[in-house]
Amino acid sequence: MDAPSPKSTKLRALLAGALCASTLSACYVAEPVRPAQPAPVVEVMPPPPAPGYHWVKGHYRWEGNHWQWVPGHWRPV
Repeated sequence: MDAPSPKSTKLRALLAGALCASTLSACYVAEPVRPAQPAPVVEVMPPPPAPGYHWVKGHYRWEGNHWQWVPGHWRPV
């Protein structure tokens, strides 16, 4: 039995690479569509813990697959 020629080995490698490239080019990652952000939660601002604090309003944050409300809080200036 004859050994494969270097030319046919290169051709096989080229064809295998083209096959892999064409297969992988059909793959894509689509980020799921996020639902609309809900209406903000009405918060009652408590009195500040001490002078020199300012209020940070609550907001929604995307947590993997849902909107999560982050409550407002007092933060030192």
